[in-house]
Amino acid sequence: MPSPSGAVRIQSPGEASAHERSRPAGSAGSIAIGMRFDTKIAIIVHEELAAWQKLNVTAFLSGGLVAAAPELGGQAYRDGSGKVYGPLVRQPILIFAATSADLTRVLRRAGEAGLTPSLYTRELFATGHDEANRAVVEAVATAALDLVGIALHGDRKAVDKAIKGLKLHP
Repeated sequence: MPSPSGAVRIQSPGEASAHERSRPAGSAGSIAIGMRFDTKIAIIVHEELAAWQKLNVTAFLSGGLVAAAPELGGQAYRDGSGKVYGPLVRQPILIFAATSADLTRVLRRAGEAGLTPSLYTRELFATGHDEANRAVVEAVATAALDLVGIALHGDRKAVDKAIKGLKLHP
């Protein structure tokens, strides 16, 4: 059973993680230590968004996940000269592309799996702050949400079930 803290399992030699499989061989970061987390993070973005919108949605959803689960935040970084940098999320985030129908299905499956998704609707591109964001989402029934992004964090199996059939974003 996964631990609530998202405990990790060290991979056996030669076993590639989903994060490693998403990179070309020999790419930067290919010297990863090879840890497998009991939890999974997936962000699903609408495939028809402009590039800047996809990046914006992904950034907002990532921040929402860390706000909801502060344990996702890692430790500060320090380079070889002793300079300190801010922390990153402590585990890989997999980004998937989806259609409107895919996003609606993921939202339904996430609920069925007991996950609490973070979401981003098309209307949020026109708002300017968090209070307005919440108001435009609250004004729309679940079935009518114009979803452009969903973020999930939870037990690997539950997240996998919710995103089944999606492809990693190219």
